[in-house]
Amino acid sequence: MSTQQEKSDAFVRLLTIMDELREQCPWDRKQTLESLRNLTIEETYELADAILSNDLKGIKEEIGDIMLHMVFYAKIGSEQGAFDIADALNAICDKLISRHPHIYGDVTVADEAEVKRNWEQLKLKEGKKSILEGVPTSLPAMVKAYRMQEKTKQVGFEWENAEQVWAKVEEEIGELQENITNQAPQADIEEEFGDVLFSMVNYARFIGVDPETALERVNRKFKQRFEFIESNAPKPLKDMQLSEMEALWQAAKKVEKP
Repeated sequence: MSTQQEKSDAFVRLLTIMDELREQCPWDRKQTLESLRNLTIEETYELADAILSNDLKGIKEEIGDIMLHMVFYAKIGSEQGAFDIADALNAICDKLISRHPHIYGDVTVADEAEVKRNWEQLKLKEGKKSILEGVPTSLPAMVKAYRMQEKTKQVGFEWENAEQVWAKVEEEIGELQENITNQAPQADIEEEFGDVLFSMVNYARFIGVDPETALERVNRKFKQRFEFIESNAPKPLKDMQLSEMEALWQAAKKVEKP
């Protein structure tokens, strides 16, 4: 693996290339903080895909792509006189030191859970008005639900055990079914459906499952099996009976990749 000096040299090399591209490349010169935003989101999802596929080569590549974006934002910030890469790096270093008093101070912690609780309390001392203030508005809804529940847990807003959470899931399903049976307004049905999803995300936390990852794995499995049906169908799908497609679905399950 690389030495500390080699790592430093590689980072400086990227900074130098960024300076050159910003000065000499028409595309790079044109970019703004706003124009890079969607590209950064795309790169982040590509990293997430590589992680889920355990594609170490892909992870390395996507880390580089995201690192380029971070350096790009810092370059634009320096041009505007707002901040540069050193400011950003020193800020995160200072934050990490401040929020790890059990490493850089005299605080003693028992376990990882206590570290998380201390982290949230320290954020409030730094001026945060709410435990939930740091949850991005634009996060995907399922990820956001999980993060909000994780954060409120740190101040004791939490069920005692998984059985209580599952009882809440069943309660919410019952309320949803009642609204459907009584032909409630669509907005009410949507709200109850949201309550079911939120409670299921909560239950996932209690049984050690990341709901976003679990759903994405099922998405991939569904895609793989349905594409098997398309590839092996003896006639157009619109002309097939559901039972015929189900037979191919079962065949897909027997040959699918682990």
